[in-house]
Amino acid sequence: MSPIFGETFKMKILSLFCGTDTFQEQFETIRPNLYRVAFSWSHNAALADDLVQEALVKALKNTGQLRDPALFNGWVFSILANCWRDHFRQHREMDDIDELEDCLCSTQTSPEDDHSQSQVVSRVRDAVAQLPIGQRQVLTLVDLEGFPYTEVASILAIPIGTVMSRLCRARQALKTLLMELAPQHSAQARQLRRVV
Repeated sequence: MSPIFGETFKMKILSLFCGTDTFQEQFETIRPNLYRVAFSWSHNAALADDLVQEALVKALKNTGQLRDPALFNGWVFSILANCWRDHFRQHREMDDIDELEDCLCSTQTSPEDDHSQSQVVSRVRDAVAQLPIGQRQVLTLVDLEGFPYTEVASILAIPIGTVMSRLCRARQALKTLLMELAPQHSAQARQLRRVV
């Protein structure tokens, strides 16, 4: 099944189960965000896709439980967090996959710019992957998805103080990890310049 056909098929199935166009639009809009967060938690494209699919299926089955439509995003992300916890309990050891190639759509950048951007993205992903899962979850929900602390606390079912402390520790650890990776990169760049 081709990726394009697969997405079209998923959206057709989604339209059958969604009672209103509004829910269908919300599910279509939030799917890429769910995938991005699931991938940042698992570092496995197939697992991230499975987690998102499982979360959306559970959300579709339980749309009646959503009392306030304004809380839709937080509600779906909390379902994703529960799916992740369930998976983590079932599979204690997880294998990380190699980095995913980013699709840079801009045609106005040079190959050097693309390579540099790819290296930065790779270093950040590697650094985030080294964080403990609790810190990784909070960091991605706050800094990547822009959720407020209270909503993150609700999504992950932890106190708000824990959210703040994990986020602080995650940011400090990330800064340290990125600073450790940066000198290696600049030393390699200097060596390349000398050769050229």
